[in-house]
Amino acid sequence: MLSNIHIKFFTALFAASLLSSCATLTEDIIVGTKSDSTINYNTYKTYAWSKNAQIIFDAIGQWEQPTLDTDEEVKFVINRELRAHGLHQVIDNPDLYVSFVAGVDTTILELKEDPDNNKKVLTNVPKAALAIALIDGKSGYTIWLGHAVGNVQQQQSIENIRKRIDYAVTEIFKSYNK
Repeated sequence: MLSNIHIKFFTALFAASLLSSCATLTEDIIVGTKSDSTINYNTYKTYAWSKNAQIIFDAIGQWEQPTLDTDEEVKFVINRELRAHGLHQVIDNPDLYVSFVAGVDTTILELKEDPDNNKKVLTNVPKAALAIALIDGKSGYTIWLGHAVGNVQQQQSIENIRKRIDYAVTEIFKSYNK
């Protein structure tokens, strides 16, 4: 299972990706997965949401759009992807528990080229991340973990945030059960 440190790290990294924009809306999002190659994923048919699925609370509204329930948006797309992979949501005794965590790390620094003098300068580039964990319902062990990381840019439209969430979750689940 994910430790609190891992959950906070992935949470911090995800939320920023929700608020970022570049030349294209999703080009900055990097996705990866880790899975147990010894597991037959076809044996999993049902899932339920873990109580730990959430986005880190943003009390002062620095990075999370206040008029959008980002947690529900993420859950909606994860539900769609799980169903597309033949899994069905249940209340009791699931084969898998689903958990996610998302958040922002505003302390990330990168070397960027200054357009005025072509010199590289250290610049604050906040990052966000989303981590999705699938946990075996019997053993409690995480059997599959997907994550997305991207840049933060404030004041994204709700439509763009939804597109970024959809892109990140869809890309994460492309490798599930392969």
